[in-house]
Amino acid sequence: MGYDRYVAICNPLHYAIIMSKKVCAQLVAACCFSGFLVAQVVTTLVFRLPFRFPSKLNHFFCDISPVLKLAFTHMHLNDVIIFLLGIFALMLPLLLILVSYIYILIAILHIPSTTGRRKTFSTCAAHLTVVVVHYGCASFIYLRPKSSYSSDQDTLISVTYTILTPLLNPMIYSLRNKEVKMALKKAIGISIFPKKFTQ
Repeated sequence: MGYDRYVAICNPLHYAIIMSKKVCAQLVAACCFSGFLVAQVVTTLVFRLPFRFPSKLNHFFCDISPVLKLAFTHMHLNDVIIFLLGIFALMLPLLLILVSYIYILIAILHIPSTTGRRKTFSTCAAHLTVVVVHYGCASFIYLRPKSSYSSDQDTLISVTYTILTPLLNPMIYSLRNKEVKMALKKAIGISIFPKKFTQ
């Protein structure tokens, strides 16, 4: 999404050529492959450790950190691998997104009209907000020192980046659409003032 916004704002006349179906397919394939790679490493880590049974996971989904806490043996290598995966899966994409937004900001500042600047910035503000919330919370979970680990705190924070972010995405992006705004205003108006709209 960050690259798409970068191309749309910094190279608008070449957008259709740069963001071809082939490039989009390659971007999706790269995301799927990196997700598969991370999942394979995490699965290998889990299946190499002995666990106590029955075990109760103090989390609302099967995340790697709480699962590793259930193991009989604690390997320092696992912590290092999880940290490196966090850098690969969190910091590298975040860095690429932020670099694209630096170029976008520079392009926005070169737009002569304030209306054009505001319109262009509003296009990117929603995505940037979601990125900051998602990557900020996920980085707090996976890239902090293990001495400050708190299962309850992690559970609460992981709700933000696994449930709230995907839940807010459609609302944030669709509320920029004029038709959706009008339909929402009409629906709210009907529910608040039903007699006025039925007459």
